[in-house]
Amino acid sequence: MRADMKFGYTLLCEQTPPKQLIEDLVGAEEIGFDYSVISDHYFPWLEEQGHSAYAWSVLGALAQATDRIPMMTFVTCPIMRYHPAVVAQKAATVGILSDGRFTLGLGAGENLNEHIVGRGWPSVDIRHEMFTEAVEIIKELFRGDYVNYRGRHYTVDSAKIWDLPEQPVPIGMAAAGPRAGRLAAKYADVFISDQPVGDVVKIFKAKGGEGKPAYGQIPVSYGTDADEAKEIAHKFWKFSAPGWKVMSELPGPKNFEANSGTVTPDDVAKSAPYGDDVGRYVEAVQQWKDAGFTHISFCQSGHDRQKDFRRWAEVELLPELRERFG
Repeated sequence: MRADMKFGYTLLCEQTPPKQLIEDLVGAEEIGFDYSVISDHYFPWLEEQGHSAYAWSVLGALAQATDRIPMMTFVTCPIMRYHPAVVAQKAATVGILSDGRFTLGLGAGENLNEHIVGRGWPSVDIRHEMFTEAVEIIKELFRGDYVNYRGRHYTVDSAKIWDLPEQPVPIGMAAAGPRAGRLAAKYADVFISDQPVGDVVKIFKAKGGEGKPAYGQIPVSYGTDADEAKEIAHKFWKFSAPGWKVMSELPGPKNFEANSGTVTPDDVAKSAPYGDDVGRYVEAVQQWKDAGFTHISFCQSGHDRQKDFRRWAEVELLPELRERFG
């Protein structure tokens, strides 16, 4: 039997004013998107994006403004800017406010957002150690008991979360490579990646993640003028072309701007469908499905183009995707 894919709507805090994020998700719920994800940043990737609201304040408002649509952080880093004990507390609160519609998506983070607390930016090996300890702390606190923890990187002294949802908040973990895939298989309820890493999905499933969902995200640029839409995709997504090993290390928007100076619209178009040809979007989703992903969210370029995208998605994109994939 064919497993149905689910299609989500991305709230990109780096490009959208805070109040509009609420309006956008209300609109996405109304037209039938299956779920939503929200970025959790301190900085935008590029200064031109121009925003970066505190995602957790937005989540509280989203929980009250919507009734049905599930929500997930995509993703929260619990290793520096936030202490994992605090992440567990706020995730539990959103779980209650949303009546169980919230999943805590976690990742090992980027220098862009974490250096602000003045602790430097550790090597990737150290970050994975910190990430493992952080997830262990969060899972322990979700059980509802007092927690004491003595790790290499974190100490928790008699912590307890007093307000917990009826069911523990599910945990998703982002993975781009084999080591992170194995870590996600051990600890996570959900696999997350912003790249169609089929080899890592296979590791996740083989090491304990079989039957668990895999969430991906596709940047898109809907518009009736394909050339204009392609240019807009380049404007908003050129920063991502160098790949995650670079993206995790650069410290600020100006660095991303400088690093993406040679990226062309054609480079971005390879992974970001544009225009109003549904076939481009179907082809992109097929790539993710072939890699083993069960959930795909769409991140439309430009805060001023969200309504147009939703109108088109309701009439053309979602019906076509559900006909083909679910």
